[in-house]
Amino acid sequence: MIIELTVTNLGVIDSANLELPEGMIALTGETGAGKTLLVDAINLLVGGRADPGMVRPEADEATIDGRFEYDGEEYILTRVVQAAGRSKGYINGRPATAANLAELGAKLVDLHGQHTHQSLLSVDAQRSALDIFGSVDLGDLEEAKAELAAIDKQLSEIGGDPRDRARELDLIRYQANELEAAELSDPLEDEKLKTDTELLANAVAYQETADFTVALFQDDDGVRDVLAKAVARLQGEPPFAEEAQRLTDLVANLDDITAALRRVGDGIDPDPEALELIQSRRKDLRDLRRKYGDTLGEVIAERDRLLMRLKELEDYDVVAAGLDDRRRQAVERLERAQEVVRAARAKAAPDLAAAIESHLPALAMARAQVGVEVEGDDGSMVSFQLAANPGSPLQPLSKVASGGELARAMLALRSVLSEAPPVLIFDEVDAGIGGQAGSAVGKALSALGDRHQVLVVTHLPQVAAFADAHITVEKQQGEDATVSNLRLLDDKSRVTELARMLSGQPDSDTAQLHARELMEQAQRDR
Repeated sequence: MIIELTVTNLGVIDSANLELPEGMIALTGETGAGKTLLVDAINLLVGGRADPGMVRPEADEATIDGRFEYDGEEYILTRVVQAAGRSKGYINGRPATAANLAELGAKLVDLHGQHTHQSLLSVDAQRSALDIFGSVDLGDLEEAKAELAAIDKQLSEIGGDPRDRARELDLIRYQANELEAAELSDPLEDEKLKTDTELLANAVAYQETADFTVALFQDDDGVRDVLAKAVARLQGEPPFAEEAQRLTDLVANLDDITAALRRVGDGIDPDPEALELIQSRRKDLRDLRRKYGDTLGEVIAERDRLLMRLKELEDYDVVAAGLDDRRRQAVERLERAQEVVRAARAKAAPDLAAAIESHLPALAMARAQVGVEVEGDDGSMVSFQLAANPGSPLQPLSKVASGGELARAMLALRSVLSEAPPVLIFDEVDAGIGGQAGSAVGKALSALGDRHQVLVVTHLPQVAAFADAHITVEKQQGEDATVSNLRLLDDKSRVTELARMLSGQPDSDTAQLHARELMEQAQRDR
């Protein structure tokens, strides 16, 4: 529902803020006061077309903010219409396009009347309405469609056109053979070869370093001899016992280090042929990475994928034959499901049309006819049709010319259907009717108000009397400008407004008495 609405500088509305209650809300006012501007404001919030001419004269922009509640969540929609420039939209403070607003708005609001934002005019909505009314089971149909789509996807993936498949097979066979010939197994092979390359490229220098260091430690008068002499001198001297032991340990460590240096040096073998082989292998790996992946791990993964794809292509005839057989069965299942759904929709269509039509006499459309047309293999092309006058052909609702007739037809539809957006807005619903027909329209609208928030722009006191709440638009003319104010009426003010609508004399005792009687009767008829 709409919890709160704020409008600034929109047409004759200077500034207005309304907290809207639940149920049916009547919106009334004198002709030209700007009643439909409130509807225009809501229409803008749900993605309606913005016209710079809607901005109040001498203002730079018009701003509309609406706070909505839907499925336990609150949404704040904002639309800014600039006098010079493009309009801007926001959802919960974040920028949004008109399409974004329309997508969310379709879940929040339905406008019936002269405006175009009417969900029940779309084929999808009409089909859904028929399915709900007729309890049409779509389970088998949806499963059959999903199964067929999955098989078609598999057929497409394993290969479509024979020439394309042959070309792909040649390419993948070449790539797979190239990758298999490389005998890749270790994703870290290149890092290890890099270490081996460095070792072999510097083998002579490493050997010289090892020999030099060993000689430095072990030659006569080398480091070991010096340390050994120091140990010999310190041993047996009690004050230096600790230091003598530490030097002894140091000599032992030095012997270990010397042995390790000799062992490593002896193990380094300058081998130009081995170096050449490693460098060649690294070049091959670089070439593979350039073609198949940034890392050797990615290259190995691509090899495995290509091998799988190669097998699919080589086994195409067998796999395709199996899929073709499954596809024939899936098509047969889909056709059977389509026939069942089409029959169910065709059976429900006249019942839905009759149910809608039964509501029209009370809405001043006593001789109107309603049809629900079902076409297509599964009956998915559903069209709600209306002939408002005797002798007129049935036409799709979207082509019905009269805004009032369309709004009343929508009211009849909404009276039959159980699902709808939480906010329903009816403009022109009372066009061309009055008296008892107006009371019937009001009663139907109030019944909808039990399930939805219903905003009704009306000229008829018989309709307004059924409302749970009443908003009036009052025009005030000054010397330089005209301003309209919106006001939520209390019970006393509501009687005065109904009296104005009845007689044009809001202060007339007789008119007010009649207004109170009208409200009391409406409450009894609800």
